Amino acid sequence: MTQNRTNFGSRFGIIMAAAGSAVGLGNIWRFPVETGNNGGAAFLLVYILSVAVLGIPLMVAEFFVGRYAHSNTATAYRKLSKSAFWGNLGFISVIGATLILSYYIVVAGWVLKYMIYSANGTLSAIFNASDASNYTALFNGFASDVWSPIICMVFFILMSHCSIILGVQKGIEKFSKIFMPMLFVILIVLVVFSLFTPGAKDGLYFLFHPDFSKLNSQSILSAVGQSFYSLSLCMGCLCTYASYFSKKVNIVNTAVSISLIDSIVAIMAGIIIFPAVFSSNIDPQTGPSLVFIALPSAFHQAFGNWPIISYIVSTLFYVLLVLATLTSAISLHEVPTAYISEAWNVKRTHAATIVTIICSLLGILCSLSMGILSDVTLFDKNIFELFDYTTTTLMLPLCGILITVFIGWKVNKYLIVSELTNNTYKNTAVVNIIVWILKYVAPLLLIVTFLNGLGLFEF
Repeated sequence: MTQNRTNFGSRFGIIMAAAGSAVGLGNIWRFPVETGNNGGAAFLLVYILSVAVLGIPLMVAEFFVGRYAHSNTATAYRKLSKSAFWGNLGFISVIGATLILSYYIVVAGWVLKYMIYSANGTLSAIFNASDASNYTALFNGFASDVWSPIICMVFFILMSHCSIILGVQKGIEKFSKIFMPMLFVILIVLVVFSLFTPGAKDGLYFLFHPDFSKLNSQSILSAVGQSFYSLSLCMGCLCTYASYFSKKVNIVNTAVSISLIDSIVAIMAGIIIFPAVFSSNIDPQTGPSLVFIALPSAFHQAFGNWPIISYIVSTLFYVLLVLATLTSAISLHEVPTAYISEAWNVKRTHAATIVTIICSLLGILCSLSMGILSDVTLFDKNIFELFDYTTTTLMLPLCGILITVFIGWKVNKYLIVSELTNNTYKNTAVVNIIVWILKYVAPLLLIVTFLNGLGLFEF
């Protein structure tokens, strides 16, 4: 059975779909946490520099492979390399995307539940200005429960499943063109609300006034890692989406546009979160618990005199998170779906169903590891933590290193120039800079980040 591949229908659809892939929890949850942990504005500047120096060239590299081969990620590298070793690089991305989606949907289920908690008044009802333990107890009780997180997780992955089975134009592109503008509208509304909180001045000062004394080698590496994670690099998503690009798409301009959108979303998330945090005298270094424990309290404290505003802000924030996680989950789902459909020669609906079932089963294990399976560990990590560590600390940086070496040293430079200029050979200076970064700068940065994540190198 021959698989008919379609392309995205419009440039707007391409930008929204690829931006939806990049914009996720990495921007709205992880970025504020990393910024809070690493001194605020100084970290922000390093992050922006990292996006420009590392993120955009790597995104261009993935776009190049996907568009040139016009096939799923695993097949794309085989077509381009004509080598068994380098051909396996794409397959690693497929495995990585599957594992990431498996624990990502667990967190997405938490977000979905908190949207419900906010909408039905549960978060407002348990608010106590002098004691945030109610929120701690609520989250711990839900996350460690057996059935509630699993039900939310399954419901969430079924939402992404529905988008995937509809195809590229009718599913991925159509949903992205709806969800991403909604996301930006909600972001703008929340930014406006945040500017009227008592802590707005302090929050904005923390976010935009650099204190370079708090900048060290670890915060620099954290910024590099955050740019990597935030842009969804080396997960196969960008390569897969690029396989649906027409030959008229300017790859470099598209990568710059998506990186710009992604960074703007991250900064806007900071503008939303830090004023609320400072209004409530909450430590900006709260960590991952920020979203589920600190922020519900912060929103209600910041808008304590306007209960209806507090309710609206809290609910809109979790709707925002649901939209962000959904667009990212769709892109992760598409990576193994496209591979199974084309490599195994099965219908797209059947391929998507296989992926949904596999990720749901793995996701159940990850969810249960927060409760009844918490004692099941390997290398002192539960199942959820093991999936996270294996993908973000090992697989993604390793894939990044291999991709930069492959593009920078193995692929014919003239082929890259031809593809990135759409055979016009204009603006070759920009392409040459990108190739040079991929050849020398990016591998070095990624090797240092990789070794640091393993605890083998510190400076």
